[in-house]
Parts: sequence; structure tokens; C-alpha cells
Amino acid sequence: MPSLARGSLRPLARRALITGGAGFIGSHLAELLLGDEWEVFALDDLSTGSLLNVQQLKEHEGYHLVVDSVLSTSVVNELVHKSDVVFHLAAAVGVRLIVEQPVHTMVTNVRGTETVLEYCARFGKRVLVASSSEVYGDHREQRPLVETDRRVYGPTTEKRWLYADSKAMDEHLALAWHQERGLDCVIARLFNTVGPRQSGEYGMVIPRFVERALAREPLEIHGDGTQTRSFCHVADSIRALAGLMDATSLTGDIFNVGSTDRITIAELADRVLVATGSDSELLYVAYEDVYGLGIEDTLHREPSIAKIGEAIGWQPVLGLDRIIADVIEVSRARQSASPA
Repeated sequence: MPSLARGSLRPLARRALITGGAGFIGSHLAELLLGDEWEVFALDDLSTGSLLNVQQLKEHEGYHLVVDSVLSTSVVNELVHKSDVVFHLAAAVGVRLIVEQPVHTMVTNVRGTETVLEYCARFGKRVLVASSSEVYGDHREQRPLVETDRRVYGPTTEKRWLYADSKAMDEHLALAWHQERGLDCVIARLFNTVGPRQSGEYGMVIPRFVERALAREPLEIHGDGTQTRSFCHVADSIRALAGLMDATSLTGDIFNVGSTDRITIAELADRVLVATGSDSELLYVAYEDVYGLGIEDTLHREPSIAKIGEAIGWQPVLGLDRIIADVIEVSRARQSASPA
């Protein structure tokens, strides 16, 4: 099956609810769906989402932003009922937020998902649950991770795993509702989605590096920089989400979504410096000096995308250089627009 490209979607339904719809990924997904003549309801409490992410959508007649919480049962009830499908993206995200607000993280990610799934099951609506590569835990091997791999976690005293546990519970909830109540669901495990509008405020590495490089400030590398990640452009990620939703024969299953182009964080910093023409220095900082005790990093993170490729023909087409260039362009525009 050929890859799904913008403009080639043939959705079976035309009204979509996106929870977390004013967030980084949610706002891009809303644009994609609106471009394909969907009507979009976006639910967001703006805790990590932003009105700036959706300002270009406000005048679109098919776009409706509801500023409220995914924990509000009456609001979720109404929006799920009037929608045909649900993209559940709302979540507490970012290492810094997880460390500083662990209760908020667990409640939002678990109770919020439970609420969405309950109403999707009640009204018979198909739902895509956005999960995370964090559920794999701390794999030490330098190999692609497949959907059936075991999860390798640290102790509960390590705060990083709180987010991983919450997203794993989201998956368990979705699969349980599918098994017991016949919920039509699909789960997407996202691996380091990056691109325009992503904020470095909550610890996202590429926008953080770019912002500091443009400001000629030191680029802080947490740990020794040998840890590796693979980064996927948000335009590719949302194609995957839309494709999985559109493939209605896929239900009760999990798919990795990400790039297989892996790079060390130290090498990533060098790439950002070259792309920005910056002479910023590299500053190596221990994790405990950044977040305090209770944070450890995973060494390697790369997805196997054979399963989603076989299912819907998806693969990423925009590489790391394009990701960095797009983040730089938006960051420069934002800096130019800011008062001196």
C-alpha cells in the first residue's frame, strides 16, 4: 500500500475530536484534517498547549477550540458524542513537567484516558490513543525496538518512569476496553516527534538546542551525550496518525511511529551548531544537577517501523536536517517578532 500523503486521505468519517488539540502535535494534526475537509473539535486546557499553536486556525469554519480539561466528564461526553472519531493526544509531557508535577502527570495521563475511552466505548466511536516510546523503558541494546519487546524499567523512586508507567497504563486501559467492551481503538507509540511549534520549555532537546544556539548561549547536554535518539518530523508523524485512524480494519493493536535514523545527543548538538552558524559552547551537565535526584536517562531509543509499514505503507520522508531547519526557521521568526 502506498504511503498516505497530505491530500490523499479518504476518511470514512468527517468529524474528529482531538484531545490536546492546541498542543504541538495536535495543532499540526488539526491542520492536516481540516485540509482534507474534516470538521475538527480541539479540546485543550492550555497547560502545555498554546493559543499561538492554533491562531492560524481560529477563522476556519470547520475548527472549534474548546478550552477545558480532558478530566471534565461532561465536556468529554458532549464532544465524543458529536464526533465520528477521536484522536486522544492530551497528556502531561516533558521531563521537567513530570519531575515538577508528578500528581498532575498521573491524573492527566491515566484518568483523562480512562474518561475518553469510557465515552468512546459508550457511543461506539473509533479512538486512536497516542502512547510513547517511553513505555519500552531502559533498553541498553543498540537495536530497533519492536512492539512486542519487553519493557525494562528502573525503580519507582526514579521519577522518569512515572511517565512511562502512566502511558503503559493508557495502553492497558485501551486494550482492556477493546477486549471487554468491544472498543474500536488503535495505539500509536510515538518516538521523539519534533518540528515547528515544539517548545524547549519542558525539556524537548532539539528546540532547546536551537533556541540556545540562536541566542549564542551554551548548549546544555545532559549526561555524557553518548545516548542516542531517533527524531521524526511532526509532518510525518501526523500522516501516520491519520493513516492508522483511516485503516478501520486495524483495531486493538499497537504500532510504532518514528524515524530509524539514530544519532547521539552530542552529535545532534554539533549538527545544530552547524545549521545555525552558532559558536555556542557545549556544556555537559549531570542529570541530578538539572532535575535533582530521581532522574535517569535511557541510553538508546530507535523504533522498528516494519509493522506500520506493512499495515498502511507508512514511512517517514523528512530527515533530521529538515527537522532542524524547520525548527530554526520558526525560532528565528519568533525571535524577530519579539520586542527587544
